[in-house]
Amino acid sequence: MPEPEIVAAAIGLAPAVRAARTDAERMRQTPPALAAEITKAGIYQMYLPRSMGGPETPPLVAFRVVEELSRVDGSVGWCAMIATALSLNVGRLPVAVGRDLAGTPADYRGAGSARPGGRAWEVEGGYRAKGRWNFASGIQNARWLYATCIMMDGDTPRLSPAGTPVLRAMWVPRESVTIVDTWQTMGMRGTGSQDFTVDDVFVPEARSRLSDADPCETGPLFNKRAWYVNLWTPSAANALGIARGAIDALAEIASTEASTMSPNLLRDRPLVQTRIAEADAIVNAARAYVFDAVGRLWDTLSAGKTPSDHEIAQGRLSLVHAMHESVRAVDKVFHAAGTNAIYTRLPLERAFRDVHVAVQHAAGLPSYFESAGKVLLGLQPGDPGW
Repeated sequence: MPEPEIVAAAIGLAPAVRAARTDAERMRQTPPALAAEITKAGIYQMYLPRSMGGPETPPLVAFRVVEELSRVDGSVGWCAMIATALSLNVGRLPVAVGRDLAGTPADYRGAGSARPGGRAWEVEGGYRAKGRWNFASGIQNARWLYATCIMMDGDTPRLSPAGTPVLRAMWVPRESVTIVDTWQTMGMRGTGSQDFTVDDVFVPEARSRLSDADPCETGPLFNKRAWYVNLWTPSAANALGIARGAIDALAEIASTEASTMSPNLLRDRPLVQTRIAEADAIVNAARAYVFDAVGRLWDTLSAGKTPSDHEIAQGRLSLVHAMHESVRAVDKVFHAAGTNAIYTRLPLERAFRDVHVAVQHAAGLPSYFESAGKVLLGLQPGDPGW
């Protein structure tokens, strides 16, 4: 069966991604020429609704795209993952507004933050917003910034009936924000995940939505019940892709490298043979679980049925499990390579740094194991996102 066109495009981009790895690390962002190629392939807007000119890519197809990019460079895959997630949020907007943001032909490139780093006040025709947000991956290549604000009544936060601050998402054009260079990190250096500020910018009413508003789109990708499974499937792909790339890296150096303690090539050592096999099994098993759980949930959604608590729990559990198992797999091959693993000229060192940053993403929170366990025990998960 042939690969979907967008997956084939990601595979075809591998040489360009590989060639740009050093520049991405040095520049601390996806190099512009490579970002332009990824944009042309439609990868930064994989979840943009079809009604707005987007591809509305199914989660497991988006998974394959992010996985392939991450296998070569975790930072490039991360930026594709984040942009995909942010294109899902456009499904909360009316079609005409989304079309205006994306343009014709559609070219929606988003960065931003779900963290409530800003404040907003109602004014005639919309809102005035100000604040500072962090972790805006891919901001240098973005056209729109997603900025979550606390709604204010004067100097006082507006509260919901539950007594929590009312949060509103704002879509702000890139030219209206200021980038603050903060991205000096251990790993994922090529993501350009800088801070940004907005200083008293007007946002029209049409370009904002309550953060917990129901999507305007009605397709299975935008199902509110399954929102976080669909949103975070590419996050698992990023981690698993990095792990697969680490296994590739060990296999490549094993035929040429020995160590200071032994002249035997790595490939001829029983410990290395064991560890690479263990890592391969870990990645394959975690990946299969994602495809099974997310695939079953997608079948339910595509049939127009309401997913069960168990289906949602399995989907969410498969994703957080995949992220943590990816770290375990990378650690195995990293240590199996011995001192060879520490050289920046080899991709194994970068995979180690990147995967340990990737698992810090909200999709990898250990508390999701607990929430899934509650569902499996017939309890409520205690997480409003489920």
